[in-house]
Amino acid sequence: MASSTPKNKVCILGSGNWGSTAARIVGSNVTKLPAFDNDVKIWVYEEMVDGKKLTDIINTQHENVNCPKRHRCADAAEAVKGATHIIVVIPHQFIQNLLNTIHGHTLPNARAISNQGMTTMTQIIHRTLAIPVSCLSGANIANEIAEEKYCETTIGCSDPTRLSYGGLCSTSPTFSDVIGVEFCGALKNIVAVGAGFIDGLGLGNNTKAAIIRIGFLEMRRLAMHISELRHRDVITTCYGGRNRLLAEAFVKTGKPMHQLEQEMLNGQKLQGYLTAGEVFSYIDGCGVTDHFPLFTNIYQICYENRSPRSIFDGLNVDFSQDTLGTMAPL
Repeated sequence: MASSTPKNKVCILGSGNWGSTAARIVGSNVTKLPAFDNDVKIWVYEEMVDGKKLTDIINTQHENVNCPKRHRCADAAEAVKGATHIIVVIPHQFIQNLLNTIHGHTLPNARAISNQGMTTMTQIIHRTLAIPVSCLSGANIANEIAEEKYCETTIGCSDPTRLSYGGLCSTSPTFSDVIGVEFCGALKNIVAVGAGFIDGLGLGNNTKAAIIRIGFLEMRRLAMHISELRHRDVITTCYGGRNRLLAEAFVKTGKPMHQLEQEMLNGQKLQGYLTAGEVFSYIDGCGVTDHFPLFTNIYQICYENRSPRSIFDGLNVDFSQDTLGTMAPL
């Protein structure tokens, strides 16, 4: 006898590298999970390509034959209609406008998960939609996940008993510290920009390892005063990914970040240098920039036309003792 319990429905907001990767993983996994409907809706930012709507092109030419019930649509409110699980994979600078569009169209018992991150994505989503929000973080490279290479993914969830993404997203550890997972997931992108500067300068792996180590210590120091989180992996992002790649090109070409973003990312957005601006504004407002020389140097290189070689200035900070005290909460 068929069960009368309604099935969970998934909606993915975003169709870039991560949105497409999520669609592939989730689209495959829902067919294996009896509690989920096989129909996965994906919101796509509509644009015209060669006189045709992007959604029409994707739906007719790039549908995965192994998962025929993934539907792309340009109406975000329609995409989230009836969804119990909402996966948010769009750059944080666009999130508020999208949330305003879907506000009032989500189920009251829906839950969301975000993979982005000083006001964090989860805070914005919860504040606007008033639904529980978890955070998914890597470090993961989207195209490697799409190729089904082994990786680990961390989910931050304030109430793990309500978390039902494990089988859906094929993830690994779960932490109760949502803001910590998200916050350090954003900070690692700044460190990756620094690693890219080192690659652009051609200074080798010893120097790069030193910058990553200092970056990790600054991440830890800042996280200790904002969150419970004490550890995040930054290695993958510093050796791969768009933040490192564009930072290397920034040094070699002398072109500004926003121009390289347009030339190299095919419409995608770079998070590292944007986050560097937000973090610097925060630590500068707290009067503690001297405690974060690497983050400060990366900001000045990106925004104040400092030489990439200035990344080494003032890096002899003593991290053995923490003298910051309590900093302003997010």
